Amino acid sequence: MAAAAVERTKGVTARRTHNNKQTIMLTHLYIRNFTLIDELDIEFKGGFSVITGETGAGKSIILGAIGLLLGQRADMKTIKQGAEKCVVEAHFNLTGYDMEHFFADNDVEADIGDTIVRRELTASGKSRAFLNDTPVALTVLKELGERLIDVHSQHQNLLLGKHDFQLSVVDIIAADQQELSDYRSVYLAYRDANQQLEALKAQLDQSRKQADFMQFQYDELTAARLVDGEQEELESRSDTMTHAEDIKQGLYQASEALGAEGAGVLTQLRKAQQAMAGVEKVYANAADLAQRLESAYVELKDVAAEVESDLDDVDFDPAELDSINSRLDRIYDLQKKYKADSVAALISIRDTFEAKLSAIENSDELLAEQEQACAALAAACREKGLVLTGLRTKAALLIEKQMHQRLTLLGMHHVRFQVAVEKGEVSRSGYDRIAFLFSANTSTPLQPVSQVASGGEIARVMLSLKAMISGAVKLPTIIFDEIDTGVSGKMAEQMARIMAEMGQGGRQVISITHLPQIAALGSTHYKVYKEETPRGTTSHMLMLGSDERVQEIAQMLSGSDVTQAAIENAKQLLKI
Repeated sequence: MAAAAVERTKGVTARRTHNNKQTIMLTHLYIRNFTLIDELDIEFKGGFSVITGETGAGKSIILGAIGLLLGQRADMKTIKQGAEKCVVEAHFNLTGYDMEHFFADNDVEADIGDTIVRRELTASGKSRAFLNDTPVALTVLKELGERLIDVHSQHQNLLLGKHDFQLSVVDIIAADQQELSDYRSVYLAYRDANQQLEALKAQLDQSRKQADFMQFQYDELTAARLVDGEQEELESRSDTMTHAEDIKQGLYQASEALGAEGAGVLTQLRKAQQAMAGVEKVYANAADLAQRLESAYVELKDVAAEVESDLDDVDFDPAELDSINSRLDRIYDLQKKYKADSVAALISIRDTFEAKLSAIENSDELLAEQEQACAALAAACREKGLVLTGLRTKAALLIEKQMHQRLTLLGMHHVRFQVAVEKGEVSRSGYDRIAFLFSANTSTPLQPVSQVASGGEIARVMLSLKAMISGAVKLPTIIFDEIDTGVSGKMAEQMARIMAEMGQGGRQVISITHLPQIAALGSTHYKVYKEETPRGTTSHMLMLGSDERVQEIAQMLSGSDVTQAAIENAKQLLKI
């Protein structure tokens, strides 16, 4: 049980027992401290329900609270003045709507028979969302809300002028989701291939402009005959030759110290070794010392030989030194020019130039390959796009037929409604451009519905579209917010019958209305009203009984002064 529910003093739990075999989506709504509402705790029924009330009574507040549950952004100003926290909570029965995977995907424990959605706003500016008492991101509520409730308000009528909306209607009736998904996969690959083609063209164009300079740079680096590691070797040889005299002097002095006749280290070491060898028989440690002196003598003799060899090898050749330094200067100049810190880096730059020049030479072949790939994907797009066009064309005929039937029932006896499927530019939705064309009579030419239909006609067109769509997809709960604008009398009654028909088969339809003809056909009737209290104005909502419905509809017919005639008229509408 949600935390907000625990705080209530009413026996909500008992009312939540679902004995009705019919699946009801929105079963309960609880609101506390939301704008003018202190506390609202009300059940909802299945089928077709109506909500009435005077202008400004708070019907829009109810919708605003439901909007919070559907993931809309919160405005902290909606928290009732003086309250610390606002709570909006709704219970849904999702039986039969295959929603288990949604809860699994979002790591939320599922309770299909009684799913609880809650939003909490605090005066300090915090907003929290919960699904079955588990904190969730607002995006999760939004995704869930799109599957639970469809709120149709007057501003949605503007969608009639949007080609995307018209196309979505056709796709719903065409049931082409798989074909659209297949097409979209190919289209995205085609779009990516085109982008790669354009990038390749730009790259090659830029490269061609720089080809001569790149060729010069490549030739320069190639002519240098660079070898990885040569710089270190040349620098070592240069140092040696530059200090040749110092090196020879050092080697000579070492040679003299080691091998000078009679006084060198080797002569003295040999004498020491012989002295130890002479006392081996009388001194136990002498043999070891003699052996060690012999090893030292052999090692130093080898060193002396190497010193002599190096002394002969070290020589100063000005011409060779000039050659070495000239080569090093060339390497240093190239490193500075190409911003490289080693010969290996220069070789890498040279190879890059070679690859770019090779690409330029083979550019026609590269372009041909990419253009061929684009052409193949374009052909696949056209093929799958034609499949979509075929399905949409068939759906368009079905929509025209159903819309004509529905609009005729709504009093538009000479109406013409056409779904034009025109070829447009390739897009992620296919090649088709959809236009809903409309004429209320036979003498007026067909024109875009949003441009020629009156307010009342648009209301009837949108209701017919919603009724048609609801039969094709699972729209579990539909709320119509004053869709009856511009309609009255018999047409209002017919609109109510359509909404009542939509509410059959487990669907839940709720209409917020000002028209008694619509209010009278609801299977359940709710009233929203305001009350002045010492703490200020508050809004309330209650479910009307039979006598209360008569009174409410009579008041809708005659105004605040309810006459007996209005009461009798109300009873006739209610068929009492």
